[in-house]
Amino acid sequence: MDVANHPFGIDFGGTGIKGAPVDLAAGDFAAERERIKTPQPATPDAVAEVFVDLLKHFPDSTGPIGVTVPGVVRHGVVHSAANIDDSWIGTDADRLFSHATGRAVHVVNDADAAGLAEARYGAAKGRSGLVIVTTLGTGIGSAMVYDGVLVPNSELGHLEVDGHNAEHKAANSAREREDLSWKHWGKRLTKYYRTLEKLFSPDLIVVGGGISKQADEFLPHVDIDTEIVPATLLNKAGVVGAALYASEGLDPTPR
Repeated sequence: MDVANHPFGIDFGGTGIKGAPVDLAAGDFAAERERIKTPQPATPDAVAEVFVDLLKHFPDSTGPIGVTVPGVVRHGVVHSAANIDDSWIGTDADRLFSHATGRAVHVVNDADAAGLAEARYGAAKGRSGLVIVTTLGTGIGSAMVYDGVLVPNSELGHLEVDGHNAEHKAANSAREREDLSWKHWGKRLTKYYRTLEKLFSPDLIVVGGGISKQADEFLPHVDIDTEIVPATLLNKAGVVGAALYASEGLDPTPR
């Protein structure tokens, strides 16, 4: 397939950096994705070098590039680093990566990218009103999409629930660390999602992250009033959402 004009998505994670050109008509990869191990330490300059190496696998790709970052992003500048190297804070990642690759690069929060992908192509496709997409992993990422429009940097995993940062008790890492049963974890997720209900009254909640593949094990134990469904794009969501973000210039904040 001709990948020259397709936008390119890069999903920057703690262990791996994945990338592929994306067919936005189909909401899927336009060519088989590539994965390179995340450098340690994963400083901005080191990650930029990996991006350059990654793009060498797709010499015909010329479209804009979208990149996920696990932190708050405003106008391409990273403002938090809860689960990445502190050197990211204050980094103009758009400028750094654009200079390194020689291409137009647009950086977006990783959960926001997944939320955009699920709203356009996945579990929330065609849904109106407020959709909250959560990613359950090392932490809890979140995306808020209202009538298809992203409300960026919601960071709902850091809400205080019963005196604790929510992700410290309800993320998948907490389930693994404390060896929780699916039922016990479901009770913690119930408390978390009821807090989201009380604050935002969403029309739909989508549960993403790698653990969503096992949604049948824990979602039946989540007792809330809002419709809650597993994500459908799974590990493609970050790459697809990043490419979509880059292609459509979705930064909603006025400059």
